[in-house]
Amino acid sequence: MTAPSANQPAPPYVLVVAVAGMVADRDLLTEVAEGEFTTLGVAGRFLTVPNATGLRRALDSVGRDPSTVLVVLPGPDPAVRALMAVDGPHAARTVWFDLAVTDPAPVAAGSVHLQGRGVWGLGWAVRHAVHRLRNPAVRIAYGPHPEQWGDLRLPASVAPAAVADPEPVDGAESEPVDGAEPAGGPPPVAVLLHGGFWRSIWGADLMDALAIDLAARGYAVWNLEYRRPDRHGWDTTVADVAAGLEALADLDALAAGRAGGATLNLDLDVNLNSRLRVDLGRIAVLGHSAGAQLALRAAADTRRPALVVSLAGVLDLVEGDRRDIGSGAVAGALGGRHGDLPAVYAAADPMLRLPIGVPQLVVQGHADDLDLRDFNRRYVAAARAAGDEVVHLEHPGDHFSVIDPGAYVWRAAAAELDRRLNP
Repeated sequence: MTAPSANQPAPPYVLVVAVAGMVADRDLLTEVAEGEFTTLGVAGRFLTVPNATGLRRALDSVGRDPSTVLVVLPGPDPAVRALMAVDGPHAARTVWFDLAVTDPAPVAAGSVHLQGRGVWGLGWAVRHAVHRLRNPAVRIAYGPHPEQWGDLRLPASVAPAAVADPEPVDGAESEPVDGAEPAGGPPPVAVLLHGGFWRSIWGADLMDALAIDLAARGYAVWNLEYRRPDRHGWDTTVADVAAGLEALADLDALAAGRAGGATLNLDLDVNLNSRLRVDLGRIAVLGHSAGAQLALRAAADTRRPALVVSLAGVLDLVEGDRRDIGSGAVAGALGGRHGDLPAVYAAADPMLRLPIGVPQLVVQGHADDLDLRDFNRRYVAAARAAGDEVVHLEHPGDHFSVIDPGAYVWRAAAAELDRRLNP
């Protein structure tokens, strides 16, 4: 293997550290971690440390190596968990992962805390750690709560526009850097809304790979986090999605960290400025699973997106409540059963909001849950009957293939997206 050039960063090395005493089978955790190393094409190691002192040594070691990312399973020891909030060179490359459901944990600036996904979730933690180093995003707050943010990734052709001349002196106007306007004009926008049955254990990291793929395809990608209703209530979730989408209309202020008094939290060493432009006439909102419901709700409320893309979406809430999908996920999110909250369901249910009034792309894997496939097929028929323009794709794949850049079903969806918004 040849050494990386000066302009090419070293491939990530992943260190997964579990603190002794946590309740999980070490061999199984190792198997999951090593499987992700292989899938991502990175080297890595699973390590167990005995206590907080051992973890502190691991943090210091990672801090000295900028090509290493760290995933830590801290367990319940208070002395270990206190290290989650400790600043240092390791922080921006560290993902803390609790197998069990926990309250939000304070972490050092740049670090991430994921929780509640069980052993399978370790794979997602490893992916997030690697994606953050390989293809970092700019994290921008659209509100004051810690879960009101979006990760912005720009296509390579637009990246120069994100760098400004130094701040002008004495009120003089600044000039854009040479080449700041991309050839062909501003890029289209892809807004991503993650799923997870509207539960707080799942987050925007689920959409990392899709965000990276879409940026490579020429989109400005806004991967939106929002407060989930299990901890914050349904109205808060709906309001956050609306606010995150509305923030795009004032991207200049977002980039300067001024929107709504929010502060800019950068995960990249770049400065966005008021000369950053995207094509607000070409916005696609892509939602996965429960996120598709949120995407269609937002489109029905505003009629603004140029296209809504449902990826394995939950598109019939009344029937989803009747069938108890996701162990009561619909009633848990909306705050009750459909018979008790008819007005809430009427506003939220894509089936009851028809016609949505914007073009739609509905995508499903053949191996997905049969009830979801049923919801999608009936929704497409009803939407077309109501006068909506809908393209329906069903291809081999499961519930997560639709957000896997390597899967045929996603590539087919991306081709249709490109045909409409980015030919």
